[in-house]
Amino acid sequence: MSDPTLLGAGSRNGLLTEKDVAAICDQAVARWALDGKRVLFVVPDLSRTCPMDQMFRLLYERLAGRVKLMDFLIALGTHPPLTLEQIHKRMGITAAEHAQSYPKARFFNHEWKNPDQLVEVGRFTRSDVREITEGRFEMDVRITCNRMVMDYDVLVIIGPVFPHEVVGFSGGGKYLFPGIAGQEIIDFFHWLGAVITNPVIIGNKWTPVRRVVDRAAAMLKIEQKAFCMVVQNHELAGLYAGTPEEAWSAAADLSSQIHTHYSEKPFHTVLSCAPEMYDDIWTGGKCMYKIEPVVSDGGKVIIYAPHITELSSVHGAVLEKIGYHTRDFFLKQWDKYKDYPWGVVAHSTHVKGIGTYENGVEKPRVEVILATSIPESVCRRVNLGYLDPRSIRISDYENREAEGILCVRRAGEILYRWKHAPAALGGPA
Repeated sequence: MSDPTLLGAGSRNGLLTEKDVAAICDQAVARWALDGKRVLFVVPDLSRTCPMDQMFRLLYERLAGRVKLMDFLIALGTHPPLTLEQIHKRMGITAAEHAQSYPKARFFNHEWKNPDQLVEVGRFTRSDVREITEGRFEMDVRITCNRMVMDYDVLVIIGPVFPHEVVGFSGGGKYLFPGIAGQEIIDFFHWLGAVITNPVIIGNKWTPVRRVVDRAAAMLKIEQKAFCMVVQNHELAGLYAGTPEEAWSAAADLSSQIHTHYSEKPFHTVLSCAPEMYDDIWTGGKCMYKIEPVVSDGGKVIIYAPHITELSSVHGAVLEKIGYHTRDFFLKQWDKYKDYPWGVVAHSTHVKGIGTYENGVEKPRVEVILATSIPESVCRRVNLGYLDPRSIRISDYENREAEGILCVRRAGEILYRWKHAPAALGGPA
């Protein structure tokens, strides 16, 4: 690491020990001079894999007796709020342990739709947006975030970094925008990524959407720090501490090595198995996003998730109205769809994948099939395929790569790419 202000370590060939992680936390706490300050930690919900329990315990032990406030805000974006039981699960503690061993920690959910919980921190002008988006958009964007941040001296982001369909790599300032932002910037952020498309964005470090994140975060005139984690098998392959920008940058470099699998050939069939942490298609759609670049034209992705029963607990009604479609389906009928929440429209395109819409005919590049507990009638109504999950044996799809069939047992975080992909699938332009 060339940046002298950056702390941390990481390797693609090994994992950090508890002692390694504790040492990085010690160095960061000493350098950041948090004594007597009001500190707000911004952390992920349950849809991100990371040893949050380890980080919570280590930082509480080092800071609880030294800081004025030690509060935690769940960066939900537009995900549903966590119950206190779920928050305790995220932190790796019980309710009794919270009361007895971690009494100073207070937990809050972000309320993205509650105007009373939001504050405007700035605006993007039309010329700003034209520059940031490389001419794709020209509009004013009001930037709001959770007003809680105004009550603290320091924001500390703690979260993992993975390849991400909207921004390129998750983490860093993304936990602020859109993580604790209001709907206008959330919708703009997601639709910009959708217009550029998932295969072109995902796994690329510097994207127009990342510029949105960094520009918005710079409008928050509050000291910002971050612990950015690179996770492998639920443990840490890397941990970097510094400003959100520098810590994220180092973590993204390591994530690009650890979290991307390359194939010599594309696959015509992929069984993409969703882990339990994805409890609807809103989050389980990642099982398509991370797979799309390695699927051949005319291929199919089966999202296997018997535990999923709904499209989205928050956005399901809108999704049932608009269905799942390619980007071009919406762009060529924009007057009809422009007033729906752009973030929901973006999700629709990401799940459906890229394709064309000509003369009223939509042609997705791949077929997306749900093998979930969502009824077949719902799947068909929203323009997705259906398979009865009881008809699937995972073993039937395993070890068949030579036949063009891929099985991903735990999908959603590892990006699969075709080494010789065309530009539309993220290959060289």
